[in-house]
Amino acid sequence: MEPENQTALNAPPATNDDQTTPVIAPGEPIPAAKSERGLRWIFIGSQGLRAGWSVLITTFLFVLFDWVLGEMLIHTHLVRKGAQFLLRSMFLAELAAVLSLLGAVFVVGLIERRRVLDYNLAGPRRAQHFLSGLLGGFLALSALVGALAAGGWLHFGPMALSGTGILRYGAYWGGFFLLVGCFEEGSSRCYLLYTLTRGINFWWALFLVAVMCTDLVISIRGNGAWGVYVIAILGLLPCLVLHLRAAPHSGFWQAAWVTSTFFGFVHTANNGENWVGIFQAAAIGFIFCVSVRVTGSAWWAIGCHAAWDWAETFFYGAADSGLQAQGHFLTVSPAGNKLWSGGLDGPEGSILGIPVLLLLVLALLLIYGRKKPAAPAALPAAPSVV
Repeated sequence: MEPENQTALNAPPATNDDQTTPVIAPGEPIPAAKSERGLRWIFIGSQGLRAGWSVLITTFLFVLFDWVLGEMLIHTHLVRKGAQFLLRSMFLAELAAVLSLLGAVFVVGLIERRRVLDYNLAGPRRAQHFLSGLLGGFLALSALVGALAAGGWLHFGPMALSGTGILRYGAYWGGFFLLVGCFEEGSSRCYLLYTLTRGINFWWALFLVAVMCTDLVISIRGNGAWGVYVIAILGLLPCLVLHLRAAPHSGFWQAAWVTSTFFGFVHTANNGENWVGIFQAAAIGFIFCVSVRVTGSAWWAIGCHAAWDWAETFFYGAADSGLQAQGHFLTVSPAGNKLWSGGLDGPEGSILGIPVLLLLVLALLLIYGRKKPAAPAALPAAPSVV
């Protein structure tokens, strides 16, 4: 997956007079010896472990760690099988996923000689970006709810909580969605975006996007597969143009195309999703990639993701992918055409979410785009031993 050439700096002198030493022009890559293009060449590139192997190893380790932690939670009776919708089970399962991801990235980081923070987490002003992301996510979802209410596509009901219940459930859902933000952004906008940026080209990106779309076609999976097709098509021409122009940062945008399509792809497994909701999941994934580009890290994306989900699920009590959360503050219900109201998908399934996302990315660019911080880049690492 990693497009690169390995060039020897010094050619060793011939030690056998019977062999003819080829004449190589200065600066011309020296053909690698068979031993050099053996296992090491397959696994190691100019930036260390090749991106494809890195993703495969990380995926395997994550699944292994998550299974081990899950079994530990069951055997210690902290989680019961079949009780995945209980609040404690949900929280512990999400915590196990975050810890498993951290463990997998840490191990792969040792192989690649990188820190966990190197995967799009080491940018400047991290706390400031995280807090502004929290504010941006809450305001964006509130703007969407306000637009739906003003148009008559969403109705407010009575408050569902009072007293200490507001604080208790508010804190629970705050912690839970912070874990959700850490896991989903940590996997997509941190690890995957960083790794694919350093090891992908247009043709690999096109192949991966085509595989996801083909899987949806073959499985005849409903739940808004057209949302994935739309984001895949929208990203095709810009990435092709960047490729043809050999743009210096084309790898980042190709990785953003793949990870955003993947973000929509995984959401098709949720019940109650429509194509608008799936498209918007992929679109906000792309906005989060833009935030990494302009802020230098994924902290704004983590905060925005957590606050958006918290506001939708707890504060307003709206449906999220067809599920109504236990312990929400306000109560809302959709009304009218589901294309406008979002239906069972909730506010993020409404077509009004598209202009809200456009305003969100515009605000992001206006606030951070002019500062032009050093965008995260995959710096060459010393070749590691596999």
